[in-house]
Amino acid sequence: MLPKNTETSTLQKVLRIILGLFMILAAIGHMTFQREEFQAQVPQWVPLSKDLVVILSGVAELMLGVAMVFITRYKVWAGLALAIFYVLIFPGNIAQYTNGIDAFGLDTDKKRLIRLFFQPVLILWALWSAGVLKVWFSKK
Repeated sequence: MLPKNTETSTLQKVLRIILGLFMILAAIGHMTFQREEFQAQVPQWVPLSKDLVVILSGVAELMLGVAMVFITRYKVWAGLALAIFYVLIFPGNIAQYTNGIDAFGLDTDKKRLIRLFFQPVLILWALWSAGVLKVWFSKK
């Protein structure tokens, strides 16, 4: 069982807040000015309306972003949840690449492929900045 909180450095705190703010901005984009761009990433095999998926993922992003920035008492759990979220949405990035879908300025296969390598960076960022990795590696 993970603790809900652990000590983190100033750098981790700053990067956790930046990541949380990024998620809040992405959530706003999901529900407003980037809605069509996000719909382009929803794989065809998802059995729900693309718009519903975008709205629901936007709500999830908003909650995760708020948790990363403001709910520091549970930052370990927030970081783990955000990392899991990044894993869950990765099929959308793969679908964008394999189907050659232009969105977010990713208008070539090369750009879409390069983007795939940033998802693990986001996962590690969430885990490290919230102290999850510290907790995992300090367990005996």
